[in-house]
Amino acid sequence: MDLPVDRFGIVRRSLVLRHGHSDDLLKSRTRSGELIHLGHGAYAPAGSVSDGPGYDDAVYRLRCLAFATAGRGAAPVLSHQSAAALHRLPLLKPDLTRVHLLSGQSGRGYQRHQRHLHPGHALNPTVIDAVRVTSLERTAIDVACIGDFAQALTALDGALRLGATLDGLRTELATRRRRGAAMAQRALEFADAGAESVGESWSRAQFILAGLPPAQLQVRYRCRTRSPRVDFSWGGRLVGEFDGMVKYGRTYARPGQTPASIVAKEKRREDELRALGVMVVRWLWVDLERGRVVPEVLRWLRHFDLVR
Repeated sequence: MDLPVDRFGIVRRSLVLRHGHSDDLLKSRTRSGELIHLGHGAYAPAGSVSDGPGYDDAVYRLRCLAFATAGRGAAPVLSHQSAAALHRLPLLKPDLTRVHLLSGQSGRGYQRHQRHLHPGHALNPTVIDAVRVTSLERTAIDVACIGDFAQALTALDGALRLGATLDGLRTELATRRRRGAAMAQRALEFADAGAESVGESWSRAQFILAGLPPAQLQVRYRCRTRSPRVDFSWGGRLVGEFDGMVKYGRTYARPGQTPASIVAKEKRREDELRALGVMVVRWLWVDLERGRVVPEVLRWLRHFDLVR
């Protein structure tokens, strides 16, 4: 039995009841794994969300859409992590437990029933999928002001990749006088669209905090049979690569790829780089988690006299 869905592909309890079905059906479908409970009387068909590295983000995005379009009155403005979800701005370890909204009022915010209402107004909201969200620049600065340095840098790197400008981010940050603005300001000094993933931004943050010399990003090397582009390059002697195919202990292959073919391709690539006299250091998400990347990179920087 197919359940009715709205224009976002969301199963609404109110719509299900109007079609003559019961709450028991929704509960049984949720227990069986056919439905994902989004909260606020909303569900997503499990088949509408692909398993993989973006699963949690996709579910959270649907939850934000469900909350933002549930009422009959004026639609709220999504902000912070929720606005980032609609902008498809990748974040480092975002809080996906609550939907973030602007209250439209001054004063203090509050948290209630899976919602976090922040004080303030959105003067020029952006509309995505018929939902009002804070602008890309404001969203990135909002996130940068509530996170640590790595989270701030990741948000700002990502915003630049998506088309935000440094001037726009600086203008938005200039309006902030509360706690967190100093952290966002420091991260903005290092923001770079050349960091192409959350893992690369987190790597950069660890390098910066450790005082390592800055690397060139997305550098091409001319090898015998290919011209690979590398994530990080120091002095043309040391290359650093974040392996985004492996995260949380799982290997994510693109269509037509297998883990074995990925490993073989990367080995050929590294062999050609090493034939140029370049050392390649690779790391995974778990290496960033456990603080193993900086010591290894520093060891090779010293080997090549690229750092004192």
